[in-house]
Amino acid sequence: MADKIKSIYVCTECGYESAKWYGKCPGCGEWNTLSEEVREVRKGSASKPALERRTKPSSLPLPITEITTEDEERYFTGSGELDRVLGGGIVKGSLVLLGGDPGIGKSTILMQICGHLGKILKILYISGEESRRQIKLRASRLGVNSENLYVMTETDVEIIAEHIQNEKPDLVMIDSIQTMNYKELNSSPGSVSQVRECTNILMRTSKSMDVPCIIVGHVNKDGAIAGPKVLEHIVDAVLYFEGDKQMSYRILRAVKNRYGSTNEIGVFIMGDKGLEEVENPSLMLLSGRPKNVSGTCVACPMEGSRPILAEIQGLVTNSGFGNARRMSAGFDYNRMSMLLAVLEKKCGYYFSSMDAYINVTGGLKLDEPATDLAVALALVSSLKDIIVPDDVLAFGEVGLTGEIRSVNHAAQRITEAARLGFGKCIVPYHNLRNLVLPENISIEVVGVKTIRDAVAALGSH
Repeated sequence: MADKIKSIYVCTECGYESAKWYGKCPGCGEWNTLSEEVREVRKGSASKPALERRTKPSSLPLPITEITTEDEERYFTGSGELDRVLGGGIVKGSLVLLGGDPGIGKSTILMQICGHLGKILKILYISGEESRRQIKLRASRLGVNSENLYVMTETDVEIIAEHIQNEKPDLVMIDSIQTMNYKELNSSPGSVSQVRECTNILMRTSKSMDVPCIIVGHVNKDGAIAGPKVLEHIVDAVLYFEGDKQMSYRILRAVKNRYGSTNEIGVFIMGDKGLEEVENPSLMLLSGRPKNVSGTCVACPMEGSRPILAEIQGLVTNSGFGNARRMSAGFDYNRMSMLLAVLEKKCGYYFSSMDAYINVTGGLKLDEPATDLAVALALVSSLKDIIVPDDVLAFGEVGLTGEIRSVNHAAQRITEAARLGFGKCIVPYHNLRNLVLPENISIEVVGVKTIRDAVAALGSH
């Protein structure tokens, strides 16, 4: 029977398919995300080989007691920061999706991985965006020159899967998934169906041969990986590069990881020779901090198992318009509005006619409630022109009644502050009950119950 051609509409966010266009996606509720695609519908019964494949021995159920994990092996990338985010290295047979803004360093870090693992492993680097000469130039700049690194420029995903099966590499890199094309589909490369089907083919190839595969994904204007959310469900790990490409700092964060924690981050700095690890991000983020000025306070959020010190700057000034303006960079806007309301209602600090701004230096994005106290102190410091001493650190969650609530990992935060030379730490009062610090730690710890107590503790420094 002849093939039938029809048009469908696919949501670029969730993959919802519909026979007609909607302004609002019925699946995820997003607006203007349905894009038209043309597909061929092939009619016919399942072939005999397809029926035979359903009864392969490898697909038979096994008792969980007979399944072993002793042969699990990880490849160390040569970067401690990247290995931490991955949960200890690249797992054999895993599918890793690496996303980030253009020019932020995705291809650079892939080439640096090739430089380290190429000494012991056979690596197949497949690019759909650059020529072999361009890849060679970047490799020369980064000092990568391994005989085990094979470069291929191809966009047909079936040819790529065939080469992977024939070459049998130890590691495969795809740059990028938006340029890959599956010829059985009529849609253009980068569309929802193409990205989804190409990833499925690569996933089946990777799992069947137990070969790890790293896929680069472009991001859209909202910062999410271009393509449907189902793409993130297919892969085993999703890593995001954060940071302004105009600045030298890069933060690698795991959004999804089946083989490790999603709370870890890796900090890099972009240099002439590629991405360099930052083993002490707290010292880096506090470098260049102004002294003896109001409107700044140091917080200590936890990024996975690592405490990181970050400077929070607040600016409060008279409003030149009828409505006061609020802006925040690196801190949740709604939480900032809540803190301003608490400071005005419960503490007597009036911000109604004042513009308020919050900025987290270094490009960090803080979403932990433990940073509330430092944000509140930075705002009060700017409003009253009170200087928070340079060697004072604060952390704690602020409640709607103005109380300071306890947080986790207080001892680790205080230890990190003492290691970097801070002399005083303002913490929630309830954290003092079970606080046990190492014997060699010398730092003054002050427990506070309310924001007013925290402001008073600044004056007693």
